Amino acid sequence: MKRIYMASPLGFAASTHHFMEEAVRRLGEVVAVENPWDDVRFVDEFAEIEMLDTYSERVSRLQAINMELGRTNAERIDRSDAVFAMLDGVDVDSGTAAEIGYAYAQGKMVFGLRTDFRLAGDNIGATVNLQVEYFIVSSGGRVVTSLDEFITCAREL
Repeated sequence: MKRIYMASPLGFAASTHHFMEEAVRRLGEVVAVENPWDDVRFVDEFAEIEMLDTYSERVSRLQAINMELGRTNAERIDRSDAVFAMLDGVDVDSGTAAEIGYAYAQGKMVFGLRTDFRLAGDNIGATVNLQVEYFIVSSGGRVVTSLDEFITCAREL
């Protein structure tokens, strides 16, 4: 079974958790899904950090967690066959865009899902940021507009 990394900001807001869960479930019927939002190693530590009295200690501990999460996500992309990225929003999430660029540089195929009908490209010739779209298309992937099409992309891997 092929493995994909799902790049998305969907774990940040409660309003998008249901869609993320549905996408992971449906993709998981076709491919193994590496969803970084499943990594809950630091949940308790985040709660502890909020209670710290000193700003510098909070910053220091969060910087260490950030570096560990970033390293782990790069490793997840490295061991995946492709990246499937959520592109909704006024602009593509910066972390998602970085993961797309990293995946492209590693020779991975990248597919994007944009269900948002708002214009988000640099001009009317671009669905999203032109550089993000370039990396997706040049990787051999494409941008699609429905979850069903996204699942079809996973089947084609």
